[in-house]
Order: sequence, then structure tokens, then C-alpha cells
Amino acid sequence: MSLVEQAIAKLRLAAGPAEVVRLAPKVPMAHVMTVSAENLEHTAKTNKILAIDSAAMRANGYLPEMAMDRQFAEHYRQIKRPLVDKALSASSRGDELDTRIVMVTSALPGEGKTFTCINLAFSLARERDMSVLLVDADILKPHVSEIFGVKQDAGLMDALADEKLAIESLVMSTNVKGLSILSAGRLMDGAAELLVSNRMRQILRRLLTENSRRIILLDSPPILATSEGRALTKVAGQLVLVVRAGETLQAAVKDALAQIEPSRVAGIILNDARLSLTETFYGYGAYGTQKDEKTTAD
Repeated sequence: MSLVEQAIAKLRLAAGPAEVVRLAPKVPMAHVMTVSAENLEHTAKTNKILAIDSAAMRANGYLPEMAMDRQFAEHYRQIKRPLVDKALSASSRGDELDTRIVMVTSALPGEGKTFTCINLAFSLARERDMSVLLVDADILKPHVSEIFGVKQDAGLMDALADEKLAIESLVMSTNVKGLSILSAGRLMDGAAELLVSNRMRQILRRLLTENSRRIILLDSPPILATSEGRALTKVAGQLVLVVRAGETLQAAVKDALAQIEPSRVAGIILNDARLSLTETFYGYGAYGTQKDEKTTAD
């Protein structure tokens, strides 16, 4: 049995039918507001906070509908638990590839990776003893930055290009307790090289040192579609691969997994799977997501 077949075989669990998140016309989902310094999370050294409109996020299909909220919450608890356990158990060992750096990627575009990454970030933020920094590392198609309205803000790429720029000054706190966001920043030549540079490793170490209970969640470009996606596999301690059921070719999944050191593959999320009325994949398996490729985030 192949690695892919073994992974999928482990995902089959009893659950309810998969649902679909219906998309509504886009409406503003976040805005920046100024707050007093004493009300800021210690994760950001700025007097601005990003106010996220959860209702607008739901209306746009980036969060599940209220009727599906409990079901999705349970799915993501099962997804995040091994990630959190591994991150916290290894974070004190000083590993070069810190397991608190979690990369969410896919083999090809259109798998639902950004939807997964955003929902995983919200789930991680609910943890009582840790926080999550959602980093838009998909510099070619910065969907996270667009969704949260920070596409024009300086971010990861700016800090990589300018060693005098303090990375923590670019991290934006949000009104969601435990969640902060770092935009992709401006696109520039040599991005793939910057992502595997010593500067990138310094930035990640700095972000982890600033908050020892922080998990960094990287929304990455697809591995097979971009050199930037392959570059990021070199700096993450845990990698999660999102696969769209019924659409992603098994050969593409195998090729993507071949780009990653096996010990760092944290799991495969089988997205948008529909089996019987009493069976579905979830956790490191499937959950219902958007079907309209024209309007859904990659």
C-alpha cells in the first residue's frame, strides 16, 4: 500500500454527512482600529488592532455557517490536537526546524488550503495556553492578506528584504483573543531564495522567542505549482497537506509528499469528501467546504 493510500486508510471514521458552505456576495470582513497601548496583546508592538467581522467572514464562506459551527469546531479540534501536542512537546528542545512552525499547503491550486488555514487558525486561537500567528506566506496569491484587508500593509517579504525592519512591528493583533496576523507584504524578485535564507530563519526564531507559547501557521503556496511553496518546506517543522476529494490526482499527492521529509508530514486533510449519509472523513480527513471554485479561496 502506498504512502497516500496508507494515510487515507487511517482517516476513515464514522461521522455525519458532509455539508457545503454556501458563498454570499463579498462584504467587508475586517477593519483596522486604534486602541490604547494597555489594551494590546503582547504579541504586537503597534497601536493598531485588526477588528475581524466574523459574520462577514461567514457570509463570504471563509467560516462555516452558524448551523454547522459545532460540527466544524469538532473537526478542527481533531485536526489541531496532534499539531498542538507535537508543537508544545518539542518546542523546548531547540530544534532547528521548530515544530511550532506549521505549514498548510497543497499539491496544486484549488484544494481549499486557505479556507483550511483560516479555520485552523481560529481553532488554535481557542487554546487557553497558547496563541497563533497566521502568516500569509502565499506571496504570489496572498489570499489571507486580501481576506483580512491587509494586502497593502508591510509584511513578511518586506522584513525579509530589509534587515533593519523589526518583524514584530509588522504583526497585527486582532479582536480574536489569541490570534494575530502577518501579511505577505510586497512581491519582489528572488522570493524563493528569500524564503530559505538565513534571514527567514532569524525572523521565525524571533517570532517564536517573542512568545514561547506561540504557534506560527504558514499559509503556503501549492508545492507543485511554485518554487516558493517548495522553498517553505525547508523551514517548517510540521506540514499539513490539503487534498480535495475526487479532484486531486493521487500522482500529484505522491509528488507533493516526495518534496517533504516524511518525519515532518503531520497529516493529510481530505477536503470536501462525500461518502454515505453515515460516513465521512474528518479530523485528518474531510469536512464540508466551498464548491464554487470561482469564488472560494485557494
